[in-house]
Amino acid sequence: MTKKTVIIGGVAGGATTATRLRRRDESRQIIMFERGDYISYANCGLPYYIGDVIKSRDALLLQTPQAMMNKYDIDVRVSSEVTKIFPQDKKIEVKNNKTGEVYLETYDNLVLATGSSPLKPPIPGIDAPNIFTLWTIPDTDQIKSYLMEKKPKSAAVIGGGFIGLEMAENLHKEGLQVSLIEMQNQVMAPVDLEMANLVHENMSMNQVNLILGDGVKEFHHNHGSTKIQLTSGAVVEADMVILSIGVRPNNELAKQAGLALNKKGGVVVDEYLQTSIPDIYAVGDVIEVDHFVTKDRTMVPLAGPANKQARILADNLVGDKKKYYGTLGTAVAKVFDLDVASVGLNEKQLIAMGKVKNKDYFVALINQKSHAGYYPGATPLTLKMMFDKKGKIFGGQIVGQDGVDKRIDTLATTMRLNGTIYDLEELELAYAPPFSSAKDPVNMLGFVAENILRGMVSFMDWNEVDALLEDQSKKNDYIILDVTEEMERMVFAIPGSVHIPLGQLHKRYKELDKNKQIIVYCTIGVRSYNGAKILSQNGFKKVVVLAGGTSFYKSMHYDKRDIQMEPTPKKENPDKEEGNTVKVTNKEVRVLDCCGLQCPGPIMKVHEAISDMKENEILKVSATDMGFAADISSWCRRTGNTLVKTERQNKENIVFIKKGGDACCIERENKVIETPQGKTIIVFSGDLDKVLASFIIANGAASMGRPVTMFFTFWGLNALRKSDGPSMKKPFMDKMFGSMMPKGSKKLKLSKMHMGGMGTAMMKKVMNDKNVDSLETLMKHAMDKGIRLVACTMSMDIMGIKKEELLDGVEYAGVASYLGDAEESNVNLFI
Repeated sequence: MTKKTVIIGGVAGGATTATRLRRRDESRQIIMFERGDYISYANCGLPYYIGDVIKSRDALLLQTPQAMMNKYDIDVRVSSEVTKIFPQDKKIEVKNNKTGEVYLETYDNLVLATGSSPLKPPIPGIDAPNIFTLWTIPDTDQIKSYLMEKKPKSAAVIGGGFIGLEMAENLHKEGLQVSLIEMQNQVMAPVDLEMANLVHENMSMNQVNLILGDGVKEFHHNHGSTKIQLTSGAVVEADMVILSIGVRPNNELAKQAGLALNKKGGVVVDEYLQTSIPDIYAVGDVIEVDHFVTKDRTMVPLAGPANKQARILADNLVGDKKKYYGTLGTAVAKVFDLDVASVGLNEKQLIAMGKVKNKDYFVALINQKSHAGYYPGATPLTLKMMFDKKGKIFGGQIVGQDGVDKRIDTLATTMRLNGTIYDLEELELAYAPPFSSAKDPVNMLGFVAENILRGMVSFMDWNEVDALLEDQSKKNDYIILDVTEEMERMVFAIPGSVHIPLGQLHKRYKELDKNKQIIVYCTIGVRSYNGAKILSQNGFKKVVVLAGGTSFYKSMHYDKRDIQMEPTPKKENPDKEEGNTVKVTNKEVRVLDCCGLQCPGPIMKVHEAISDMKENEILKVSATDMGFAADISSWCRRTGNTLVKTERQNKENIVFIKKGGDACCIERENKVIETPQGKTIIVFSGDLDKVLASFIIANGAASMGRPVTMFFTFWGLNALRKSDGPSMKKPFMDKMFGSMMPKGSKKLKLSKMHMGGMGTAMMKKVMNDKNVDSLETLMKHAMDKGIRLVACTMSMDIMGIKKEELLDGVEYAGVASYLGDAEESNVNLFI
C-alpha cells in the first residue's frame, strides 16, 4: 500500500526531506504545505541581495512548486497554512490563504519543518512602516523597495547576530550611515569577547556607530525618521530600522497537537528525529538537539544541521535506523573586512558550566598567516581553542580575512571524529605557498596546546595584564618585558615595560629580577615565546607570555584608537581628493607593497623607504595587516612624518605618507588635527626650589588635560628616594654616594640662601602660611593625575641607587623612552 507523507514547511528542512524521500521511494505520495509563496530559497543570501552583492532576485529561489512537481513528483501547496493537527486521526486542517477554503488532509507520516521567526518584542513604536525584520523573500522585497523609493541616508540595526551584522555591512555598502545597537557587551554571541573585539574594531574602522551594552526602550517617529530611545537615555536617529534581535521556534502547531516541548519552546525529538507522538517527526530550527560536545540538549538554528537532519529523517521514513548524533554549531559569517567562525563551546559557556581555566580547561590563542608570508596576499588569522588536560577539544574560534572557513572546518571535522589536540599536530594538510604554510595554522594550534599541557609555556591574557597595571599594590611583583625592536617600540609599548630586544636577551637577562614574575611580549607571540624559553632555562621560574602579542592587545583597546578606514571612493574624477587638503596624484607617489607582511614588517619597510625619499615626497603603502593603519599613524607622529590619508581597497589597507611634517597641522576629513600637546620635563637638579618648580609646572599642565612625563636623572633622582628606604647591601662606592646625597624630598635643600638649613626651613614655612602645597603634596597630586615619574636607569646605576629605594609608582626607563615621549610633546623643559 502506498504511504503518504505530509511535510509542513519548506526551505532547508522541509524541501530537503521531500526530495531525499522521493529519491528513496518513487511510489510514496508526498505533499508539502507552505503558508508563504516560496518553498525553497537561499535565506542566508538575503542580506547580500539587499546590498546588491547578489544581483538577481531569481538567484535566491532554489526551487519553485512547479519545478518540484516536474522533477520530483511532489505535490507542493503554497499559500496553504496548516492550522491544526489531529494526531489520533492522523489528519491535519489546512486553510488556503488565497481562497479561504478550509479542508482536512490525512497522513501516514507527518514532518514538522516549521522553522523559526524573528523576535519582535512589544516595544512602543515597533510597528512603524520603516521598521523591518529580514527572514523571508517578502521581507527582502519590502526592504529593497524602501531603499529604492525612500532613499534613506541612515539606518539602525538592532541586534548583533549573524543577520544584524550582515545587514549592517550591506546597508553600509549601499551608502547609508549605519548604527548597530546590541544589548550585550559584544556582537556575535558564539565567540568570546576578545574575538568579538576584533570585529568591533573593524566595524569602528568602517565608520559604523557601534553601541554595545544598551537596549531599545521605545521608538518615536516623525516625518519618516525614527528616534530610538535607548535604556541608557541615549537617542539614536535613523531613517530606517532593521530588527535582528533573535529568533523563536514556530511551535504553535506542535503545542496544539500536544507534542513535548522544552523550556525554550523547541520540539523534543529522539535520536531518530521522532517527536513524543508516533509518526510525527520534526527537523530544523523548531527542534532541540544534542550538543555534540556536552551531550546536553540545546537549540541551534542553522541551515547546515537542518539539511543533515532532513536527509537522515527521509532515510528513516523508508525504514532505515539512522541516528542524529547532535550539533557542533559550526558557523561562519563575513563581517565587513573580516570572516568570523566558531565551532563547539566558547569560553563563556565553559565558565557558565562552572569550569575553571587552567584546571578544567586550557586556552590556546595564536596569531598566524592565511598562507606563506612571502607569497603575495597573506593576511593575519587569530585562532582560539579550548581543550582539557587530556587534549579533548571543547571548541574553537577564528577571525581573519582569508582562510578562516577551511581552518574552522578542519577543526570541526577533527572534533566530529573525536580527535584531540595531538591529532591536530599530526594532520597532514595540503600545502603550497598560495594556500597555506608548511605548518598550517591548525597544526600550530595543536603545537601550542601541547606546549601548554606539558608546562613548556604559560600565557597571560590581555585583561589579566590590564588588571595588573591597574593594581598598584602589585606593581613591584612583576616586570613586563618588551622583546621587540626599537622601531616597534616607537609604535607601541605597554606602559612601564622594560625593553630588551630578543637579540640582546641572551646577554642582558641578568638585568631582570628572577624573584619577580616576568611577562614577555612581542607583536604576535613568536619572539616572546622564544624569549620566555631563554629566561626559563636561565633560572627564571615565573615567566608568562602575553597571549596574542601586542597586535591582539591593541585590538582589545580599539576604542582608544582613532583610526577609520575609508572605502575606495566612487568618483567620476579619480584625481579629486574630497575631504583632504592634500591632493595626491599617481605622478607624485612612490609605491610600496607590504601585503603579506605581518607586523612589524610593514613598519620596517616604510622606514627604509622613507629614509631614501626627499622631503615632501609621498609614499603610497598597501598592507594586509589589519593593525597597520593604527600603527603607521603612531609611527608618523613619532618620526615627524605626515599621514595624508587612509583608505580600504578590498583586503588591503592603503595609506599615503608625506615625508616630513606640515608647519602646524593637517586638515583631513574637514577636521583639524593639532600638533602634539604633551609636556616632558627633565629633572636634573636635586635642589628643592627647582624640583618644586618642576612639579608645579607638571601639575598645571596635567590640569589642562595634557599628558606629562617627568624624567628624573642624576641629582634629580634624590627627590624620588624614600625617606625610610630599606637597608641595602651595596659596594663601598655606592654606599658613599648614598650617604652623601639627600634621602628623599624632605631632605632637599634650596639652591641659594640655604644658610645651614635656615633658609630652607623659612621657605617651607612661608609656603605653608600662604597655602602653597608642599613638595610631598605636589608629588602625590602628580601621581594621582597620571603624570609619569620616570627614573633614568643609567643614572641609577652610576649613582648606586636601587629600585627598592625609590617611591612606589615610579617607572624605570632609558633615554629612548624619554625621547619617545618628547617627540609627542610640544614643550620640553630641562630643570
